[in-house]
Amino acid sequence: MDKRTRVLAAMNGEKVDHVPVGFWFHFGGDEAIGEACVNAHLKYYRETDLDFVKIMCDGYFPFPLPLIRKAEDWNRVKPLEADDPFITEQVDRAKAIVKEIGSERCVFYNVFAPFSSLRFGAGAVGLSEEQVMEHVRSNPNAVMRALDAIAQSNALLAEKLIIEAGCDGVYYCVQSGEPNRFKPEEYHKIVRPSDLYVLEHANRFSENNIMHMCGWSGEPNQIKLWQDYPVKVVNWAVFVENMTLEQGRKFFGGRTCLGGYETHWDGRIQQGIIYHGTKEELQEYTRELILNHGKLGLMLGGDCTIDAKIDWERLRWIVEAARSL
Repeated sequence: MDKRTRVLAAMNGEKVDHVPVGFWFHFGGDEAIGEACVNAHLKYYRETDLDFVKIMCDGYFPFPLPLIRKAEDWNRVKPLEADDPFITEQVDRAKAIVKEIGSERCVFYNVFAPFSSLRFGAGAVGLSEEQVMEHVRSNPNAVMRALDAIAQSNALLAEKLIIEAGCDGVYYCVQSGEPNRFKPEEYHKIVRPSDLYVLEHANRFSENNIMHMCGWSGEPNQIKLWQDYPVKVVNWAVFVENMTLEQGRKFFGGRTCLGGYETHWDGRIQQGIIYHGTKEELQEYTRELILNHGKLGLMLGGDCTIDAKIDWERLRWIVEAARSL
């Protein structure tokens, strides 16, 4: 199998020659934007020989918001036009990478859930996490109107990434499921509609979409919030959620599982065998993941992004081990 065939077969729970492998990280400095970002992605994927490409949206985390100071200001958030740089520049990034490497392997682009885009945008205009949640509590209707506008924009972005840039699908990142942020009934009322708007729109243009349930805070999510979201592949923080790949396969109804490696890094401490294991330990761990889960419906990757400073040779060890079975 070539890489494209292997990944699409894995996503659909079909027989593969080898379990596909993919890891990604945030590009910083000059490599976060523009042509340098495209070249950095291409260099990384070509030199690691990973099976699929996940393009980071570095430089475009915050949604472009008007000045927000009071809860009612969220009513001023409007959907972006198709020619807004927030959309066109990301599509251009993806298009350039797909042009160079898309015939070799599948390409997915990171799209955030609207509430994450809202939170990042709020930070960019000077609001704290606490202020955002205060606004949610005091004027949920205004915040929900903003989420609707952001959802329309992120859905349009997903559409253009697939149709115009040629991505095989999106890597859709949901967050904010920590128990101390929303009660389940609050999440279902306030956040879930915007999540599903983007996902269902993306599914109109590609059935090959991945959901990442982000464990960025290190605190377990109420992962049941996302159990029925309509995606082909699920990726969660195995070690944060204390849910193995085998348990996740059952929990998510037999869908293809992506993950298996602890990648948490808080800027000071790297956790997980991917950072500290010897070649023999890392390769044995990789083989055990495959043997425990089985080769069907499995894609190997991280709980989340890996540390950008990791030695790429360590990723090649994982690829080598996966292709030995």
